[in-house]
Amino acid sequence: MADLTDSQLLRYSRHILLNELGVEGQARLRAATMLVLGAGGLGSPAALYLAAAGVGRLVLADGDVVDLTNLQRQILHSKARIGEPKAESGRQALAAINPDVEVQALAVRLDAAAIDAQVAQADVVLDCSDNFATRHAVNRACVHHRRPLVSGAAIRFDGQLAVFDARRADSPCYECLFPAGDAEDELCAVMGVFAPATGIIGTMQAAEALKFAAGIGAPMVGQLLLLDVLTMNLRRLRVPRDPGCAVCGTAPR
Repeated sequence: MADLTDSQLLRYSRHILLNELGVEGQARLRAATMLVLGAGGLGSPAALYLAAAGVGRLVLADGDVVDLTNLQRQILHSKARIGEPKAESGRQALAAINPDVEVQALAVRLDAAAIDAQVAQADVVLDCSDNFATRHAVNRACVHHRRPLVSGAAIRFDGQLAVFDARRADSPCYECLFPAGDAEDELCAVMGVFAPATGIIGTMQAAEALKFAAGIGAPMVGQLLLLDVLTMNLRRLRVPRDPGCAVCGTAPR
């Protein structure tokens, strides 16, 4: 791990004051590469906190463009950048937050092969996408390359967070929780979303990803967190690994 500069030691001093993190943990963040799939409601707060926290390299992938209807919750973007690719708009916002962070903007919707290639180069993957095809492709790649996966979702007033780590024998994968073909894609374009719900879940995704990269705390592997923002009711459920899972089971297909 590269030594931190005097400027970085000052910038991240409130992190470094945390006994659990310290200089070594901050240096691990500086050395980390994280893949953020989706620069929308979840990816916006997640990426902003990862950049502010000093993650060395962020890959931000999104094939959509900024629209006026996005601005109610997608805080990476601004009215001035309407019509621009979200990945590039996000890159500009992250550079303004922390120019020390290397940000690669991928302004395309990645297919399964491209997702696999990007996951192979990442230390931690954050799934902030809005469709099940991408989520399942990301999960397969994370299981194949044994990468931690932090998955989030938010719609209406509800949010959910799940964390998987294929390096652990007891960890389930996304397929164990949501088998392919059991659910339809969310109709995000026609369904309401309460803005803070995406902010809460996206920020939680950033926290879990930072814990993985820094090697601190206990990431909530094998658990599903369910949030109802209207009541602020928070539930946490255990998710067992499915031995018959088509992706991570004893006889994967």
